[in-house]
Amino acid sequence: MVPGGAADGGAAEGAPVPPYRLIATDLDGTLLRADGTVSRRSREALAAATAAGAAHIVVTGRPVSWVRHILDDLGYRGLAVCGQGGQVYHAGEHRLLTSVTLERRLARLAVARIEERVGGPLAMAAGRDGLDGKVLFGQGYELVGEEPAVRYDTEELWAEPLGKLYIQHPELGDDELTRAARAAAGDLVGVTLAGEGIVELLPLGLTKATGLSLAARRLGLTAADTIAFGDMPNDIPMFGWAAYGVAMANAHPELKAVADRVTASNEDDGIADVLESLFAPALG
Repeated sequence: MVPGGAADGGAAEGAPVPPYRLIATDLDGTLLRADGTVSRRSREALAAATAAGAAHIVVTGRPVSWVRHILDDLGYRGLAVCGQGGQVYHAGEHRLLTSVTLERRLARLAVARIEERVGGPLAMAAGRDGLDGKVLFGQGYELVGEEPAVRYDTEELWAEPLGKLYIQHPELGDDELTRAARAAAGDLVGVTLAGEGIVELLPLGLTKATGLSLAARRLGLTAADTIAFGDMPNDIPMFGWAAYGVAMANAHPELKAVADRVTASNEDDGIADVLESLFAPALG
């Protein structure tokens, strides 16, 4: 089992205070290995940290509808920040606690501006709001991973509340498209690079940090209590909020540049390397 937040309780009375009371971990490229599993060593390191009194919160760009089964398979029972900070989900209760949606009028305007700047139509996908929100994808959009998605007609895309939009361009790389989108529409929507082939348009001001701060508050914890782990530029705001940010060896250069520490890769138990050294004194 991967321990999960408040469901695991605190340290025994009189036990040493842990160096950090909240551990925030991204999933893909960070806690999860390429095959979608968490190593035994990482599970044991997280279990030891929670036994010492820390809480663990998963913080992922994936919407709840794409991550519920993963958390269930991991035995995760605590809070999870999903949808790039837009959703706070209680995994143990299978309940969505908070949800923020993308203003569709602004999103359509943002898409038009970006298309004008890059000189051609974007390929797009979108995540519907809610626990079971579908992911819709359009002509030319290349899905990343094996998450379920359905094809949409143009007007269907805008018919119901959306969590976020995903955009791709046939010629521009991820970093170049992210820069172009921010330059064209950064006053209307948030723009973040969440993974290879995953450039996202979000409600303006929404980041993993905003979602994590809400989840931490529910546990009575603050930024000063938090150590965060990640691998992509969408983790930069979370690192800015947390007291200490740890980038994986496989992380994007932009995240490494702002990290307090770079650990081993997700394939080589980078999270465990850090937690074992930090929490060993608290465990005695």
